[in-house]
Amino acid sequence: MAADKDDVGAAIAKLAAADNYSWKTSVSNVPPPDAAGGGGGRRGGRGFGGTSSGKAQKDGLLYVNMPGRGGVTEGYVKGTKGAIKAGDDGAWASFAEATADDGNGGFNPATFAARRLQTTKSPADTAKDLLDKVKSVTKADDAYTADLTEDGAKSFMTMGFAGFGRGGGAGGNGPDISGAKGSVKFWVKDGVLVKYETHIEGTMSFGGNDRPLNTITTVDITDVGATKIEVPDDAKKKMS
Repeated sequence: MAADKDDVGAAIAKLAAADNYSWKTSVSNVPPPDAAGGGGGRRGGRGFGGTSSGKAQKDGLLYVNMPGRGGVTEGYVKGTKGAIKAGDDGAWASFAEATADDGNGGFNPATFAARRLQTTKSPADTAKDLLDKVKSVTKADDAYTADLTEDGAKSFMTMGFAGFGRGGGAGGNGPDISGAKGSVKFWVKDGVLVKYETHIEGTMSFGGNDRPLNTITTVDITDVGATKIEVPDDAKKKMS
């Protein structure tokens, strides 16, 4: 219904107008029907399950924390500038430094992380993009639900693959996508967006190899107006 969509839009706008907030993102991969007992939620697709967290300020500054096998990757982003520290023993680097060997072949985790950070949006901006790509919105129980358009589902399927392409970096051809579909739920409290969740399905093809993708991504928003971002001096120098 149009009124329900307007309600969600107003809640997103109120979040975007807040001075600051924090968020936590959880991604789970839904197992295919024949995977019962064979590894749970990690078998449902490409394997981008896990959690990350972040903070946002009204002026556009973002902080992102992404745990991984090599330790925690941290990053600060504002506009086109940013700083990244990959791994527990890593040093702060500018985006230009982190992607200097892009396209030279092989997979560089730091380069991949930097490319992802360069395309990172705040939850408010992402939620707005989602709302722009739905067919209609309906209030059901405590959430607003909607189906994404096919183009909308495709665009969000590729979000987690920012950084792939030529030599593991940006600039190469993206994956071919087929059978894309998706849905989204929004939760609103006191007129402000506090949570949203997407369920995206489809098939991505890399070099002729088909890989099913079936993921649920949940973003919980907290500490609206009570979040602080403190950028270390070494990171500030890389963002100047």
